[in-house]
Amino acid sequence: MNKTRSIPHATIVPDSTLAILSQAEVNDLCMARTGRVYSLFRRCALAVMTSGIESDDAREVLEAYANFEISFEQVDRGIRLHLVNPPAQAFVDGEMIRGVKQHLFAVLRDITYLSRELERPSRFNWETPAGITDSVFHILRHTGLFRAGPPRSVVVCWGGHSIGRSEYDYCKEVGYQLGLRALDICTGCGPGAMKGPMKGAAIAHAKQRVSDGRYIGITEPGIIAAEAPNPIVNDLVIMPDIEKRLEAFVRVGHGIIIFPGGVGTAEELLYILGVLSHPDNAEIPVPLILTGPTDSADYFKHIDRFVRTVLGEAFANRYEIIVGDPARVAMKMRESTEAVQHFRDGHDDAAYFNWSLRIDSAFQQPFVVTHEAMANLILDRALPPHELACNLRRAFSGLVCGNVKEEGVRAVERLGPFELHAERALTDQLDILLRRFVTDGRMRLGGREYAPCYRLAK
Repeated sequence: MNKTRSIPHATIVPDSTLAILSQAEVNDLCMARTGRVYSLFRRCALAVMTSGIESDDAREVLEAYANFEISFEQVDRGIRLHLVNPPAQAFVDGEMIRGVKQHLFAVLRDITYLSRELERPSRFNWETPAGITDSVFHILRHTGLFRAGPPRSVVVCWGGHSIGRSEYDYCKEVGYQLGLRALDICTGCGPGAMKGPMKGAAIAHAKQRVSDGRYIGITEPGIIAAEAPNPIVNDLVIMPDIEKRLEAFVRVGHGIIIFPGGVGTAEELLYILGVLSHPDNAEIPVPLILTGPTDSADYFKHIDRFVRTVLGEAFANRYEIIVGDPARVAMKMRESTEAVQHFRDGHDDAAYFNWSLRIDSAFQQPFVVTHEAMANLILDRALPPHELACNLRRAFSGLVCGNVKEEGVRAVERLGPFELHAERALTDQLDILLRRFVTDGRMRLGGREYAPCYRLAK
């Protein structure tokens, strides 16, 4: 990581639109000096203030700013943040950059809300699919993500944080074409294929005089330090875990575009395919396009072959692959999202939240990544395809954890690589796909040497 600089001290006060903490929340923060919530907020705050640093190693950032501290002061039922040794790149002429400040208080808003609500068992029902979906809705509503007025379609863009220049430029061009058609963008909020579509759409929105373009970034505490919010995000949301994050994407979006990526992108693809495989979702339109530049055509051949071989033709029929044609991608997405809006209107579903989509509990319950849990995953094509898709999604989620999440990286260093057990034919397919990700440099940023966090048991 590049040599870091910090400033000795800064005092930050939220804008009036961000000063939304309750008195009880302010009191809790002012009393906190240590503990889980303080540690979580400190880590996430450091992430948003170091956005742009070329690193996906959370520990590297934390160690570089080991002397960074935050304290809270209650003022007129509001709050003031005192920062000691914060990253200098978050400031200009002694003032915190407004976008960074907005992200910082979005983190504060979500971390405090979630910490209090999760401690109240009567508040959310985490045991049933309907209860979890209702919880996702309430968390998103608390962030102010839902807005009144004529609905404008949101396109979810998934893809890798570690991609080549041609793939990044292509993502940006697709975003530009989407923006020219007045479509908004939602991504995982990090770099690479999460930043490119937003950057392109922002330019196109400016050309089309779209003054309220939305660039929604949805993340979760375990990943934000490794994939800090890019500066274009103007609606930052932190969900409790990866499963709630994935559900938020598919509930908020009107269509999904998947760019090239690594294990995280494979996890997202397996999630949406597994959800769409439920019979209750057969007639619900969810546009899904896989796309990249012409030099990524081979990448999609490998992905498509894996899906068809492992899960079957029915899963592959839910997506379309378009290579090297950003305008076509955007035109098809505009037409498809208009059809989605029409469908929701005709079925009394909300324009801003897809209540109709059925998501089984297996895709909602958190998968706690441990060596034992990874080894116990049943990866066998004898399983019903939707169950196999669910377990594969969990396997790739574990690999994301081992690659970039602090707790996963430490677990691998302490106990060795995660071990996956699969039937022989499936093991071969996984080996081909994962080796491809490693060879293409899709596991780590900046072409840094990659030590696999996994081992496929033979």
